[in-house]
Amino acid sequence: MKAEISTKFSILSLLWGISFLLLLRVVEAFDWAAAISVRAFIASGSVALLALIIRRKLDFSIGVKHFAVLGFTSVSLQLIGLSLAVPRIGTALTAILVGAIPLFSSVIGRLMKIESIDGFGFTGLVLGFIGIIFLVGFPSGQLGDQFFLGFFVCVIGCISAAFGSNYSKLKMSAAGNWEQVIGAFFFGGLFTAPILLIVPIKAGLVPMDWLYMVSLAVFCSAFCYVIYFSLVAKIGPTKSISVEFLVTVVAVLIGAFYLNEAISLIQLFGAVLVILGSILILDLLSLSKKEAL
Repeated sequence: MKAEISTKFSILSLLWGISFLLLLRVVEAFDWAAAISVRAFIASGSVALLALIIRRKLDFSIGVKHFAVLGFTSVSLQLIGLSLAVPRIGTALTAILVGAIPLFSSVIGRLMKIESIDGFGFTGLVLGFIGIIFLVGFPSGQLGDQFFLGFFVCVIGCISAAFGSNYSKLKMSAAGNWEQVIGAFFFGGLFTAPILLIVPIKAGLVPMDWLYMVSLAVFCSAFCYVIYFSLVAKIGPTKSISVEFLVTVVAVLIGAFYLNEAISLIQLFGAVLVILGSILILDLLSLSKKEAL
């Protein structure tokens, strides 16, 4: 079991870390609207096609509404945030903000009365909030409208993703991981498709552009989310969502070494506070101690 979980964590951290680089390439080639809608439809269709090929039975009997809510929050709003953020604030800072999703998720879970908060959790909340202030207030480059736009939509996307995770836990436990991926990405693509009328797909696409798009949709979306929801079923959402810490590390390294993105020391300090705050509010230290007993 431990080997299986470690393997899945490694796969998710690597593929989701690389996804920020692929997303940058896809947005440059297709524009941001197609990077969401086309990606979502390919992700949903690839899982549905595989289920058809292997004759896996699917059950969507919990109702369309739940899949629509999950698609709007976890796919549409989250991918809008990421697609607009990466070209404006860089892959590294975007990944650091994504690392705060566990913090947002824990707070939302407590507001929805799924979980409760203690002294350590409140301390983590304060530290995480201070860390975000350092992230937005002390960038390595100059502040500007595009930076604030990217930062704002990314935070909205992260909060939406956190809400979607809690909604899935609260309302969709009867649905399988394949069904959740198919339904969420289908509605995510459906909700964002009208944006293509305003921000159409760019002309002059080459085969390599489509390779980036398919790779992002099939591996970093469909495949990863099937793995992620299987982790949730095995070890619970709290431990599963902590994979974002590793994703942040991978993405920041890719941004720093491959894309030569600069991160200020104060921002790194803010990132540490966000991760530390998330660890405290998720009570991961206590969970580790319990497992060791």
